[in-house]
Amino acid sequence: MSSSASGAVNGGISFWYADDGLPAVREPLSGDASADVVIVVGGYTGLWTAYYLKQAAPFLRVTVLEQKFCGYGASGRNGGWLYNGVAGRDRYAKLHGHEAAVRLQRAMNDTVGEVVAVTEAAGIDADLYRGGVLEVATTPAQLARLKAFHEHELSYGEQDRELYDARETRERIRVADAVGATWTPHGARLHPVKLVKGLAAAVEALGVTIHESTPVTEIRSRHAVTPYGTVRAPYVLRCTEGFTASLKGQRRTWLPMNSSMIATEPLTDEQWAAIGWDGRETLGDMAHAYMYAQRTADGRIALGGRGVPYRFGSKTDNDGRTQEATVDALREILVRFFPSLAGLRVAHAWSGVLGVPRDWCATVTLDRATGLGWAGGYVGSGVATANLAARTLRDLVRLDSGQGGRTELTDLPWVDHKVRRWEPEPFRWLGVQGMYATYRAADRRERLRPGAESSRLARLADRVAGRHS
Repeated sequence: MSSSASGAVNGGISFWYADDGLPAVREPLSGDASADVVIVVGGYTGLWTAYYLKQAAPFLRVTVLEQKFCGYGASGRNGGWLYNGVAGRDRYAKLHGHEAAVRLQRAMNDTVGEVVAVTEAAGIDADLYRGGVLEVATTPAQLARLKAFHEHELSYGEQDRELYDARETRERIRVADAVGATWTPHGARLHPVKLVKGLAAAVEALGVTIHESTPVTEIRSRHAVTPYGTVRAPYVLRCTEGFTASLKGQRRTWLPMNSSMIATEPLTDEQWAAIGWDGRETLGDMAHAYMYAQRTADGRIALGGRGVPYRFGSKTDNDGRTQEATVDALREILVRFFPSLAGLRVAHAWSGVLGVPRDWCATVTLDRATGLGWAGGYVGSGVATANLAARTLRDLVRLDSGQGGRTELTDLPWVDHKVRRWEPEPFRWLGVQGMYATYRAADRRERLRPGAESSRLARLADRVAGRHS
């Protein structure tokens, strides 16, 4: 952990750990072992999967193997957005029909309530506040995209979504130059580390074995290999998300996309009164290189964006340290949104990685021939999606083992979706760097040349990225 030029704490994994404290690390694996299900990595996906498997079948021997400690990756570094977004929905509509994608969206809508209900039942205090998700537009081009986005969401059955004009937006939050917004009730703010710590404690209470400081170096049929021994199990579930590339043979499976955040010092009552945000919605925008933010339980603003999007060779950072230029860029977004906060100090900056498949589609799979399963590729929407993925993995394991039949979740269109691999280096690095440079250029052009049409630069970047359905 170190300080940036601005005086902010930089790295140290994330602000959430500075706020709640690092956990005591559990014992590593001490030799070869066996289980009924072994789960690789103790983040949201792995812990939720362990939780639901043990709830459904208490007799199962479930082991979680974590390379550092539970929540070291994206689960302890994210923006705390529990919301109903799911990566790849439009592509699934194209591949499987609109109604199949509607079923996936409804499942995601319900997932927000599921997480709220389970955390309450398990006694997990994660500073959860269900204020919905507010996404704002600050240029004519963004407003056009926002209106199209709003109508698109309605077409997937989200009839409780609301559209606001400039005046109605100001009544909810005073973002400078905001010309409109859309709001959905299917969202909540939470404290990521309090959630992951609570989940880890809950699954241990159910009888799940967690070994930390135990990196898995290779996954093969019915085997999870570590430096300290191999765990054998009929089912090996890979829940590695942004760290997938570190496994043998997985370098080009999912790209570890970097996302960075800042957290401010606490705002005064007068500062909150100046900007509003009384509904404590999670806040996003319609820029091509978008931002995401929340009003924390202790009165700060935590705000994130892409920063340096990708490290050559699919490398990931260790402690979350963030480049000074990224800290400055995120602070610039904060002040552009809320000019009255120009003097507010940034207290902490950090980074983490999320998993991005080549077609930008989240997936859940269980290979019945090998017993290997995996879930991920959430593209930044993992706080809620991990829960739905975990329940789907539970149902797939129960179906394959004869303990259960097909369910609504096993029939969702993201199950068993096949994704091609990313390009080798240096093409992967060049493509991602170029894509986000183009998105940022498109955003600058739209701010400097106001018009209702989205920049053609962004459409070019979408095609290069493969983000079109």
